[in-house]
Amino acid sequence: MKGAIIMSEMLEIEYKSMLTQQEYSQLIQYYQLKPEDFTVQTNIYFDTPDGQLAQKNCGLRIRLLEDRAEYTLKTPAKEGKLETTDTLSKEEALSFIEQRQLPRQGAVFQKLLELAVPSDELGKIGDITTKRAEFHIEEGLLAIDESFGEQLHDFELELEVSDATLGKSAFLAFLERHSFPYRPAKNKIQRMLAAKN
Repeated sequence: MKGAIIMSEMLEIEYKSMLTQQEYSQLIQYYQLKPEDFTVQTNIYFDTPDGQLAQKNCGLRIRLLEDRAEYTLKTPAKEGKLETTDTLSKEEALSFIEQRQLPRQGAVFQKLLELAVPSDELGKIGDITTKRAEFHIEEGLLAIDESFGEQLHDFELELEVSDATLGKSAFLAFLERHSFPYRPAKNKIQRMLAAKN
């Protein structure tokens, strides 16, 4: 992984709700979002043929961004998920995907070893492309997503917070303020797999 930057582990505490297309449009209008406020990212998900990561409630992805890529393993934590991420160049990431061989060094590789998941058995299980607007509001980091995948097209709201208890109350208050019902959202990898079946 020549030139890779190893990022420290980060605890991710986020609350999500599915949106209708109309609610999604309302938020775009409310925050006066323009096309340039959105970024496009593609998540490519990996697991073993027998689903060892899914069985451990973990998720592994390469996220392709405009100018770089992130190789991330999400593992369960007491509150939220622990994200271990290695930053790659976009070229490195595309090479790993094309060769069907994931990085064999770095923080994510070490974490896979700790989980006893054989990295040589990991293969692509699907991908999702997301058009995302992400910005800070008083309650935390807000993300408004429109996602596309194989037989999948949905809209989602995420609020990333630093405190689980206060964050949940703030998220529910945000939904109420916009008159949106709470619709539990599975994570993107689960939604992608459900759409394929």
